Amino acid sequence: MRYALLALLLAATPALAEPPQIDNVKARKSGDTWRFDVTISHPDTGWDHYADAWRILDMDGNQLAIRELAHPHVEEQPFTRSLSGVRIPEGTTQVQVQARDLPGGWNPGTTIITLPR
Repeated sequence: MRYALLALLLAATPALAEPPQIDNVKARKSGDTWRFDVTISHPDTGWDHYADAWRILDMDGNQLAIRELAHPHVEEQPFTRSLSGVRIPEGTTQVQVQARDLPGGWNPGTTIITLPR
């Protein structure tokens, strides 16, 4: 009986372990700054488990900007959120986008974006 319960708990865990995925990124330069529109998929279940941020990193992993997400998107999947006013160092041609969820933290995978010129 104990093993059956353990197997049942482990079978339910993968949904909670699924990290947020970056589905699409649009980057657009406006003057000296950039706007990023990022589409994320994640099996949000409520306030205890949801995609709660995404960020822009340079290719060395340094954070350039972060977009905090204020609430779960249980009924809106995938969803797109924007961030304007992002300063990208001169000469940068690529950046990474990384998503985070609560309680899992940052997805170790990133999406590399070549910035349009």
